[in-house]
Amino acid sequence: MTQPTLPLLYSFRRCPYAMRARLGLYLAGIDVELREIELKAKPEHMLELNPVGTVPTLQFSDGQVNSESLEIMIYALEQAQSNLLDNLEASLELISINDGPFKKSLDGYKYPQRNLDKTEQQHRQDALEFALLLNSKLTNGPYLQGTKASLADFAIAPFIRQFAHVDRAWFDGLDLKPLQTWLEQFKQSEAFLKVMPKFEPYLKNGKRYSLLTGEEITDNG
Repeated sequence: MTQPTLPLLYSFRRCPYAMRARLGLYLAGIDVELREIELKAKPEHMLELNPVGTVPTLQFSDGQVNSESLEIMIYALEQAQSNLLDNLEASLELISINDGPFKKSLDGYKYPQRNLDKTEQQHRQDALEFALLLNSKLTNGPYLQGTKASLADFAIAPFIRQFAHVDRAWFDGLDLKPLQTWLEQFKQSEAFLKVMPKFEPYLKNGKRYSLLTGEEITDNG
């Protein structure tokens, strides 16, 4: 019997958008054929599916393509009827700040030579405002919506991780204990650890991997 074809996911391990998509799929228990890319050498097939060349790029088994990380997360969690989608409006409100002004400030902080409208310190200060908002929410419980994990936690954490890692000593020295604890718990979570193996880039030797198991996919299954 022919095995059903898995959805195909082009991903880049460190990209927070790709990380977000992998987390959503993993948390929903949806397996995909993962192809790791290098940003300087993108597979031709990926560019055919998504000419913009961004990750994630997900091709469903029926041929449809989605390259929006948040849409992929929500779709996957809807299929699993996950309670991470409870209080969705509140999650989306926080995510909109993350994906808008915070991401702009984060890029300015991380790549100041490309964002000369402000100094690196000004970009960092702007980004810190969002970190302070999250920290205040985390004083009410271990998650952004209190005692229960939500979409917001998993959609935002990859970006706060990137923010923290620009200057880890500075971040660790901030008076943001709830946020720092939340980030460390995320980094130690099963979901994060499962979606973060270092896979060989697909173009080097054609290797493909199962997102759920991390095992190499072979033609004979």
